[in-house]
Amino acid sequence: MTTAPDRRPAPPPIDPAALGRVVAVAARPDDGLLAVGGLLRAVLDAGGRVEVVVATGAGPDALDGALAATGLDGVPVHRLGLPGPDDLAGALAPLLRDADTVLAPWTGDPHPDHAATGRAAAAAAPVTAFGFGYPAGTWERVATDDPSVPWEHAYTHPLDAGARAAKRRARACFGVAAAREPGTEVVFRYPRSSGAPRARFDELYARGVGDPWETRTAWYERRKRAMVLACLPAERYRHAAEPACGTGALTGDLAARCDRISASDFAGSAVAQTAATAPAHVEVSRLTLPDPAALPAGIDLAVLSEILYYLSDDDLAAVVDRLAEAVELGGDIVLVHWDGWPAEAPRDGAAAHRVLRADPRFETLVEHVDEEFLLHVLRRW
Repeated sequence: MTTAPDRRPAPPPIDPAALGRVVAVAARPDDGLLAVGGLLRAVLDAGGRVEVVVATGAGPDALDGALAATGLDGVPVHRLGLPGPDDLAGALAPLLRDADTVLAPWTGDPHPDHAATGRAAAAAAPVTAFGFGYPAGTWERVATDDPSVPWEHAYTHPLDAGARAAKRRARACFGVAAAREPGTEVVFRYPRSSGAPRARFDELYARGVGDPWETRTAWYERRKRAMVLACLPAERYRHAAEPACGTGALTGDLAARCDRISASDFAGSAVAQTAATAPAHVEVSRLTLPDPAALPAGIDLAVLSEILYYLSDDDLAAVVDRLAEAVELGGDIVLVHWDGWPAEAPRDGAAAHRVLRADPRFETLVEHVDEEFLLHVLRRW
C-alpha cells in the first residue's frame, strides 16, 4: 500500500515538469523502476531528462526489458557493479553533479541496502539538487500509519491505467509479483541535515550581478514588501533589526517606519549594496545568524525574511531563543517566506513559521497565506 491513511491530509501531487534533469538511484535494478517508474516516464513526457544509476544487481536483460516496458528505453543507465553500498557516495558524486532532482531509496527503508543507498545519494547530491526518497520495499515491512513514515514530507504521482499496466509489465521482467497494484507513487522530500552553506549564497550573488532574486524589480518581491508594511501593527518603531537583509530593498521601506534599524547579512556583496542606499539611521553590519549581535537587545521589531528555512535545526532554535531575549515585551516579529522548499534548505517556509508560532513566548497577531508566500506577525509577551 503506497497511499497515506485516510485520516491524514492527502499529500500534494508532485509536478514532473518542475523536476528538470532527474537522476534515479537504485540499490538494485528493480527498486527504482517499480517504485517511481511512472514518475520518471512523466518527467520525460514533460520535457525533462532522466538517467538511472544502479549500484548492484542482475544483468542487463531484465533491466533493459523493464525500461522498455515502462517507456524509459533509451535513457542513460549507469551500472556501477559495486558489491555493496560502502563506496557508493564517491561513485555517485560525478553522476549527480549536474542533477536538478535526485530520486533514491528512502533513508528510513527497513532494508539496510535500500537505506544505505539513500544515505549515499543524499551525501553525494549537490546542494542545488532537490532530493526525494522513494519507498523501495518499505510497505512490505512498515505500515503506512507507522509514525516513522514522514507523510508531512510526502508527494504523490497518480498513475493512469496505462502507467499501471506498464508497471505490471516491468514487474514481469523482474519476476516480481504485486499483491496489489497501487494507483499512486509516493516520494518523500529529503530535509537537509545541515543549514545552507554560505558559499552557495556568495555564488548566487556573483552570478546574479549582485541581486540574484531581483528584489527591487520582481513583482513577487515588491508585493511581499507591500504586504509586510501593511501588516505592521504599529505606525512607527523605535529600533528594528533585519538579519539577512540582502540587497536592502525591504530595509529601505522599513526605514520610513523606524527611528533606527540594525540591518545585517553575511554576504559582503549584500552588505555593500544595503550600505550604499541606506539612510543615516540604518546601521549595516556583516553578521550571520544565530550571532546574537544580529538581533540587538531591546529592539521592538524584528523582521526575518527568506532566511529561517535555510538555518540548521540548532541555529533555528538559537534564533528563537535570541528573539525572546532581544525583542522587548510588546514588540513585534515579522516572519515572511516563500511558500516552498528551497533545494538548499532543511525545511520549508511553513515548517519554519510553525517553530516560532508554537513557542508560548510569542502570540500570533497577523496571518497571511497565499499561493506564493507566508506572512506572520508575532508579538513578544
